[in-house]
Amino acid sequence: MTDTADAHTHQPGLRGRKAIITGGTTGIGRAIAVLLASEGVEVFVCGRNEDHLADALARIGEVGTGHGMSVDLAEREGLEAFFAEAAKRLGNPDIVVINAAVPAQSLTKMTAHEMRYAIDVDFTAYLLSAHAAADLLGDKGDIVLIGSMSAHVLGPGSTVYAGMKAGIAGFSEALRRELGPQGIKVSLVEPGKTGADFQYPDIPAEKQRQMIEEETMLRAEDIAVGVHYLLTQPRRTVVQQLTISPRCQAKE
Repeated sequence: MTDTADAHTHQPGLRGRKAIITGGTTGIGRAIAVLLASEGVEVFVCGRNEDHLADALARIGEVGTGHGMSVDLAEREGLEAFFAEAAKRLGNPDIVVINAAVPAQSLTKMTAHEMRYAIDVDFTAYLLSAHAAADLLGDKGDIVLIGSMSAHVLGPGSTVYAGMKAGIAGFSEALRRELGPQGIKVSLVEPGKTGADFQYPDIPAEKQRQMIEEETMLRAEDIAVGVHYLLTQPRRTVVQQLTISPRCQAKE
């Protein structure tokens, strides 16, 4: 028999693992939840809308096992309740995907209230979710943060969002160095423009379908496949940053 020991590296399977996914009811988060559930991962998701939660859990239930709750992560009590319930349901989670986010306009087009809410969801809740994840994972597991290419492709309409995502990029790299020695892998995924209700009302559903067909926009499932790749690498490795762009995208 031919020796193929050097032809590939060991890829750990996902079956039997347990994942917490913030913003797991629509878009990228939902796609990640469905894919992981189909691979034998028990998932626990959250979203702000009860109808979206019910729809996502129904789909997850068709391919695997999942639970969830409706919560606003901008509220500290809501975030704490979500992670407490996730730990109670899953018992011993070993994957946390931090994904929940809301759109943000340019600085001068947002009110102070709108900016505070976006920062609470897109930045503060990311850091607090990572803090909760580090407590739950202990000395093992994976934290995956979903960032954005907006951190690097800067424009006059992206001031607030780009600022938050650039902060997440720096936080992710530093957190990898902090938690790596204790056994926790930290990765950042930075998608380009991706089809989801996140893009409404600027890009309506029909336009999104057209852009995906033209390959100037990604499907949420494309990002889920990227997360799957991160989670199936050997424990000795960390894919620190994964950028996923539409092949024909000229600008963000």
